[in-house]
Amino acid sequence: MTITIGVHSSNPSLYHLYHLSRLGLAREELAPLGESVVFHPYTDGVRTGELLSRGVIDFGGTGSTPPVTAQAAGHDIVYTAVSAPRPEHGALLVPEDSPARTVADLKGTTVHLAIGSWQTHLIAKALDDAGLSCTDDITAVRGGDDSEELLRTGAIAAWVAQGDRLAAARRTGGLRTLIRTGDVITDRSVFFTRRDLAESRPEIVEALTRALRRADDWAAAHPRRAAEIAAADLGGSADDWETALRALPWRIEPVTDAFIAEQQEAADIFHRIGFIERPVTVAQALAGAGADRAA
Repeated sequence: MTITIGVHSSNPSLYHLYHLSRLGLAREELAPLGESVVFHPYTDGVRTGELLSRGVIDFGGTGSTPPVTAQAAGHDIVYTAVSAPRPEHGALLVPEDSPARTVADLKGTTVHLAIGSWQTHLIAKALDDAGLSCTDDITAVRGGDDSEELLRTGAIAAWVAQGDRLAAARRTGGLRTLIRTGDVITDRSVFFTRRDLAESRPEIVEALTRALRRADDWAAAHPRRAAEIAAADLGGSADDWETALRALPWRIEPVTDAFIAEQQEAADIFHRIGFIERPVTVAQALAGAGADRAA
């Protein structure tokens, strides 16, 4: 059997596992089980649940939002592991001279973010905590390469930045952090698979988790080299990438009740504001729970 690992640039652990595949980290973990491994690169992490359901990939990872939307779409996923919290991974930025002092001050304005990613969780919860909705009280627009420029020229009110782009924006100056990710959500990387694999071959899931930990250990020990890989592949400067990568915890943890509660809170907000069409019971995405069983 060949295990296909989905990889995209927004998940740091999987991204570096992929680029370290020449070191054989995943292969070494799976070979004793009689399995081989291949990687399937793709660009949109929001599609991870769909790709799992279609059998295109067997294992994937994203931020906090895509597994919730995957469950809402009827994909039978199982959480396998999470990263430690990433409080400095991202931030909601406004111009330095912006009158906005709290997220409530953004009511009626346009905000750029990666819709469907963990950034949706951040904005939805921040506004919900303020008694507002990201679907009714702001205009949420998918961010792009021009988001920083639009923010600096006043064409938009706020922008959720992450990674090297956040580091570069802060280095340039002229912008202010309205919300730090860790002020609102834990913002973990989240890893998940199909139920059939999780429940019939748990040893494969354990092996993949060990491979992720080895990749994280490498990135933590070699931040400059990891930054150079990202800059050469994705653009930006190695200095900004190094700043961003050093801010990550590089630690894989088990799925806990506290994490499930965090995800359930997000799912409830998403349903209440209409971001997902049907309610989701997050605990159903655990091995042994079954897609048709309540928590």
